[in-house]
Amino acid sequence: MKRTLRQMAVLLTVALTFAGCAHIGGGGWTTLVGDGKGLENFERVGDANWRTEQGLLVADRGKGGQLVTKKSYRDFMIIAEFYAETDTNSGIFLRIQDPKAPGANNSYEVNIWDIRPDPKYGTGAIVDYGSVPVPLRNKAGGRWNTYEIHAQGSRITVKLNGEVTTSIDDRTYAAGPISLQYGAGVQGAMGGPIKWRRVQIREL
Repeated sequence: MKRTLRQMAVLLTVALTFAGCAHIGGGGWTTLVGDGKGLENFERVGDANWRTEQGLLVADRGKGGQLVTKKSYRDFMIIAEFYAETDTNSGIFLRIQDPKAPGANNSYEVNIWDIRPDPKYGTGAIVDYGSVPVPLRNKAGGRWNTYEIHAQGSRITVKLNGEVTTSIDDRTYAAGPISLQYGAGVQGAMGGPIKWRRVQIREL
C-alpha cells in the first residue's frame, strides 16, 4: 500500500509539473524558433547546414553541428515541436558547460535517435543519466513530435508526445546555454534531417 501511494504521488507530481505546458501562448514564454524567429537566437557550432525553410529550422547535411543559445538558463520549461526520420540523430542539450564544444560529456542531452546503437539512451532518454525501456516504446521517426522538458534544480523530467519518458535527480550541471543538434548517424554515416517547427522556453 505504501509503495502504491508513493507511485501515485510521483505521477501526481509529474502531472502538475506539466499542467502549465498546454497553453504555450501564456505569459513568460520566449520563442526561440517559430513565429518568424530562427537562427538569430543561436550561435553555430560545427558544419551542419542549418537554414530556415517555409518557417522551419532545418539541417540535413554535414558531419554534425549544433545551434547554441546566446543566453544561459538555469531553471526552465521547454516545449519543442520537431520532425525526425527513423535514422535522424538529434537532440536538445541542456545547461551546456562549454558552448564552443557542446556534448553529452558537458551537458544533459535529451536525445532524438530511434536507432541509437545503445537504445537505452535513445529517443526520450537523457544520455548517460536517464535511460528509457528497451525496446523503445516512444519513437520519433516519420512524424511531428512534441518534447516537453522541465528542469528545476536537480530534477529534470522529459515528456515526449504526452508521455513521460525519463526523469532524473542530478546536480552535475546547474546552468548553461541550450542547443539544438544535427548529429551523424550510425558509424558516422549521414542521418536523416531534423526540422524544428517551434521551440519555446519559460524561465522558472
